[in-house]
Amino acid sequence: MDESGHPTPEQRADFVVKRLEQFIRDGRTISEGMSLRQWQDMARFEIANAVAAAENTSRDDDQVTRRVLFTVAAALVTIGFWGTVFAFDKAPYLIVAFIFTVTGIITLAIVGEWKFMKFFRRHQARKREKSMRRIEDLTRRIKRMEKELDKEADGLREKLKDQVKAKRTELNTPPTM
Repeated sequence: MDESGHPTPEQRADFVVKRLEQFIRDGRTISEGMSLRQWQDMARFEIANAVAAAENTSRDDDQVTRRVLFTVAAALVTIGFWGTVFAFDKAPYLIVAFIFTVTGIITLAIVGEWKFMKFFRRHQARKREKSMRRIEDLTRRIKRMEKELDKEADGLREKLKDQVKAKRTELNTPPTM
């Protein structure tokens, strides 16, 4: 996770790889794997999604930054204008105080939204990281189970071969009387 709470390019790549592993596992059958064309389509889709998410994140950051800068600039202009008007005794004290209060509230709301969005992004990043760890753990367990099942299948094949061999020798030996 980078300083703004967004996944790093490496984390995005890891996510795409994990999604592709999931597609391959879901798309294969017992007798054969997934077709190359199908895999390419899924890979293209996942990579496009990761790139689009990165671009949207960048765009959202730019939009929030522009909104904060515009609000702060407008607040400074408003305070400067009404402060000057008040300094020359051209506006009553209560009106200027009201305008300053509204300007401050709006500025605080926009800056508060900015801080809230940063917190929310960090929270989402932590959730994504936790999900990735769970996925990696699940992948490790699945691989371990596949190895165990392969060993068990090999053992059962050997046992079956031995039983078939024993039955054949039993059938081929003449009965003794």
